[in-house]
Amino acid sequence: MHISFQEYPREPVVVNNISVRFMRQSKIIPLKMEEGILKVAMADPDDFYTVDALKLACRLNVDVCRGREDEILDAIERLYGAGSQSLETIIEEADRDSDDISAGSIEDADHLRDLASEAPIIRLVNRLILNAVDLRASDIHFEPFEHEFKVRYRVDGVLHEVESPPNRLQAAIISRVKIMAKIDIAERRLPQDGRIKLRVSDKEIDFRVSTLPTLFGESLVMRILDRETLVLDLKKLGFPSELRDEYMDLVSQPYGMILVTGPTGSGKTSTLYTTLAKINSSEKKIITLEEPVEYQLAGVNQIQVNPKVGMSFANGLRSIVRQDPDIILVGEIRDRETAEIAIQSALTGHLLFSTLHTNDAAGAVTRLLDMKVENFLLSSTLLGVLAQRLVRVICPDCKEVIKPEEKLLRSMGISPDQVADREFFAGKGCETCRGTGFKGRTAIFEYLAVNDRIRREIMAKSSTERIKDVAIENGMMVLRQDGWRKVREGITTIQEVLRVTLEK
Repeated sequence: MHISFQEYPREPVVVNNISVRFMRQSKIIPLKMEEGILKVAMADPDDFYTVDALKLACRLNVDVCRGREDEILDAIERLYGAGSQSLETIIEEADRDSDDISAGSIEDADHLRDLASEAPIIRLVNRLILNAVDLRASDIHFEPFEHEFKVRYRVDGVLHEVESPPNRLQAAIISRVKIMAKIDIAERRLPQDGRIKLRVSDKEIDFRVSTLPTLFGESLVMRILDRETLVLDLKKLGFPSELRDEYMDLVSQPYGMILVTGPTGSGKTSTLYTTLAKINSSEKKIITLEEPVEYQLAGVNQIQVNPKVGMSFANGLRSIVRQDPDIILVGEIRDRETAEIAIQSALTGHLLFSTLHTNDAAGAVTRLLDMKVENFLLSSTLLGVLAQRLVRVICPDCKEVIKPEEKLLRSMGISPDQVADREFFAGKGCETCRGTGFKGRTAIFEYLAVNDRIRREIMAKSSTERIKDVAIENGMMVLRQDGWRKVREGITTIQEVLRVTLEK
């Protein structure tokens, strides 16, 4: 006897470790979960191998009943992402099913929870997340304005607006994401943070969720942390071969401080994670102190900063030193206290990595001196500074030869005569890159090696410009020069290099 169509759930039953692909292939769907027993409908209840696999995956007792194959597949499609439906169709359906949303009702947390638990809202949020992952987006932005509710994806460092839901669905969508992130949906006056772990397209993906109250409602950003996109290879990150060799010699030092600088979103974390993965071995103890821990590294002790309980970078670093580490990574040096403890750690036999938000490599030195770090301590501990930016890579499927504008060449300090016989490339825009002309990103670098001449400048508390000039005399290649090299190699465009470098 088959279960009736009415017995299928109206909203998805979330079960850990069970993918939608498995449901479709096995023609199985969760119906409800009560007291540790998962009730499911199956087209073939006698398929004991699938039932055993289900028990093993979800670690629950399973109660199986027979369902019609077409009804099961229809319910899977309806409840778990509506794979065949376009975003436009799902938005229309969610809008049609939410006529009861009124201005007054969004103040009621219970009503918001009910709205956020409606199947159309769940499908809409699922589809927005799925589309973002398919587009390789790094962030999803939900932004409320007076007359519209915008959804934007950050792809390869640039924001792109997607089809946005109606303004009236704003409260339900934000509440749905907050429920997923285990954030208090009743609190709309204070910023909140949360995390979500989801299985999307058979990949385990972490989402970091941040809310912020604005004039017209809560703004919410989801940072997508896909472990599979983490490339632990210096060459793939964009390191030129000669810099790669010099950098590996640097990070093989037994003690000292190495800094990576750049604005938010310039790939500093990826560079440091790749560095730690390269130098990690069973003979070395590595401890990191991060805010937050973005990706888990095998064999590395990772600690998350938590200012609410007094676990700051400075306090955490004091405790780390007592754990007998060989290598320490401090997520960021923000204040004098952290800087002083970091330098003391580097002086006492530890190799310490950290980041600073400065525009170039030379700026890191003067930033630390501005924090009142003693110049003689800094000159004796700092081994090198790596500044970096991310530039978009020309799409290989629509790459074509172009003639660059003279104005752009002159902005790079190049005269058109110097490159008269050289080919330049750009992306025309195609389906692969969704019309942008770019697919993926690579880094451009500026490496400041701290030698005797630079140490003398640190001791003299020289300006950023003076330190930079001395470094260039010593052979330092600045960001724009490395960018120009990648333009000549046909990797990126002049416009991209100009966009991410701050020189005028």
